[in-house]
Amino acid sequence: MPKQEIEQEKNWYVIHTYSGYEEAVTKNLRQRVESFGMEDKIFDVVVPKENKIKIRDGKRKEIEEKIYPGYVLVQMIVTDDSWYVVRNTPNVSGFVGAGTTPIPLSESEVDTLKKRMGGEVPKFKIDVDLGDIVKITDGPFKDFDGKISDVDRERGKVKVLVNMFGRDTSVELDSLQIKKL
Repeated sequence: MPKQEIEQEKNWYVIHTYSGYEEAVTKNLRQRVESFGMEDKIFDVVVPKENKIKIRDGKRKEIEEKIYPGYVLVQMIVTDDSWYVVRNTPNVSGFVGAGTTPIPLSESEVDTLKKRMGGEVPKFKIDVDLGDIVKITDGPFKDFDGKISDVDRERGKVKVLVNMFGRDTSVELDSLQIKKL
């Protein structure tokens, strides 16, 4: 009796990989699909990523970040052969599921992931107002406390009054460089 008694339909499955090897697994699996002639059973391999904005060296940088590090999505029809090809790809530690039976993602889970992956870079989200007390979390004034004196929602910038040498000094910062107290 075969290991897999699952309906012969195309679904998305999650495979667990060694962290940091997601891209290599994707590339290897695509090559294996081609060399084993499994294009009719394994259709797509994706590393789920989304765009984020981070502060690096005091500047706003747009980066692509893995949504689920250590996991890769594969769209396939599960048979003994297709299961074997995926399972024996280098750096794959297994399918997410019970025992040897992979459990497919639901349509709503796949839709949610696709929205996150295809999403635009987040706009500026500033949750402070004039007069709020904030802690500076990055840059030359890190760990200083200050008071919001101006909010520029268009550019994602804020002006903070920092008390230095007994005087309030206005400092312009990126909204990601502060934390509301």
